[in-house]
Amino acid sequence: MPEYRFSVIIPSYNRADEVVDLINSLQAQAIEHSRFEVLIVDDGSTDETEAQVVELASQIDFRLRFFRRDHAGPGPARNYGMSQAEGEFFLFIDSDCIADADWLKEIDGAIIHKTPDAFGGPDSVLATFTPLQKAIDYSMTSFLTTGGMRGHSQKRLAKFYPRSFNMGISRAIYAKLGGMGKLRHGQDIEFSRRIVASGAKVIYISTAIVYHKRRTSLRKFFRQMFNWGVARINLSLLDQGNLEPLHFIPAIGAVGYSLLTVFTFLTGLTLEVWLGITALALLIGVFIFADSTRRYRSLRVGWLAPVFSVCQVFAYGYGFTYNYIRRIIFHRGEFTGFVKRYYK
Repeated sequence: MPEYRFSVIIPSYNRADEVVDLINSLQAQAIEHSRFEVLIVDDGSTDETEAQVVELASQIDFRLRFFRRDHAGPGPARNYGMSQAEGEFFLFIDSDCIADADWLKEIDGAIIHKTPDAFGGPDSVLATFTPLQKAIDYSMTSFLTTGGMRGHSQKRLAKFYPRSFNMGISRAIYAKLGGMGKLRHGQDIEFSRRIVASGAKVIYISTAIVYHKRRTSLRKFFRQMFNWGVARINLSLLDQGNLEPLHFIPAIGAVGYSLLTVFTFLTGLTLEVWLGITALALLIGVFIFADSTRRYRSLRVGWLAPVFSVCQVFAYGYGFTYNYIRRIIFHRGEFTGFVKRYYK
């Protein structure tokens, strides 16, 4: 029998301060601390992550283990964590998240009542997060953007697949399917699809919430979204089911509008069409402003949310289109996107 109910696996790369916040949130969990262990798998950090974790280990009352690995990406880090875990269920949470105090309690209750093989939950923000972080949260969770696909809406536009910022699997699933693949981006989606395809019972636990700090600048957010667009094509070459008509929409919008803009300003022949589409986009932007201002009760968030929403669509669309041309049309090798300067 597994020694713990839960093994919480956290991959980390140069996130020393954020790991501290996450560990403190796990210390505040509303279940017996003897029921879970925490494994931090450091992916070759060059900051003070190890020193911070060692210092915290003497201040907490749950089992905390630290593993240092070469920089290979989050997928291999999570796989190593699973290979060392001693729990009945493996839980994944990103190092830039904070777990709600009832996170493990809600997961435990859902497991008891629904007996899933795998599960996932939503991410949100705390009131103390910056306006920029809240604007990114809106762009990632609104039904107008990707909220309908990522489980943030009761009416989803696509099937729910757990994401690794808030995801769990049973030990039995790991024994049956193994771990995540080698993709640097999107490995959790590929893993989730394998889990679903195996016939496993997968549920969404809306009350198991983590608070996601996300990227801290528009530049970093653009690179993240670009890489996600790239990853969607890489995923489709592993399994065609990873590519649905819905995934083409950001690319059609971003690339189509860009080409229309260039053509219009060069020839003037499509000015009325361009003006009409631009007016519609501005109208959507006004709605995003009003909706995000209401949701977060902040005008500053309201001004930022349309900017990050546009950034999300264009970055994802450009990454998707570039890799589609590269891999599908020209049959070139695997492309990852931003790697060396991904965190800059």
